[in-house]
Amino acid sequence: MALWLRTWQKAYPDIDFASRLAWWRDHWLGLAAAHITVAEAKDKMIGFVTVDPDTLYLDQIVVAPEYWGTGLAGALIAEARRLSPRGLDLNVNTDNARAIAFYRKEGFVIAGDGINPLSGRPVHHMRWRP
Repeated sequence: MALWLRTWQKAYPDIDFASRLAWWRDHWLGLAAAHITVAEAKDKMIGFVTVDPDTLYLDQIVVAPEYWGTGLAGALIAEARRLSPRGLDLNVNTDNARAIAFYRKEGFVIAGDGINPLSGRPVHHMRWRP
């Protein structure tokens, strides 16, 4: 949870993610059907990805800010594809240009739009299919 908080706070400094920790705990417990892959370095968690291969939904991909640009996110997406070979769906905030560019580079396309129910921010529904 500390990695999730630190990473999202870096990506969106204007949002108080510390006030969302209770939500995140409940949300994390609700991911029971998801596969969770953790990346570690020097016995420390530096990233993770959660994907439900039944629904194809990639709920979270988190990479410690000091590992941004190292290829770790691409490796986590590769693992998500391995776990969900039929495809992946995810939501990304429309103002997160860095993430959108990354997902496009990884072969995702924008398949629709919506609103994040927690933040009220607009999101793109993105999709990857083999």
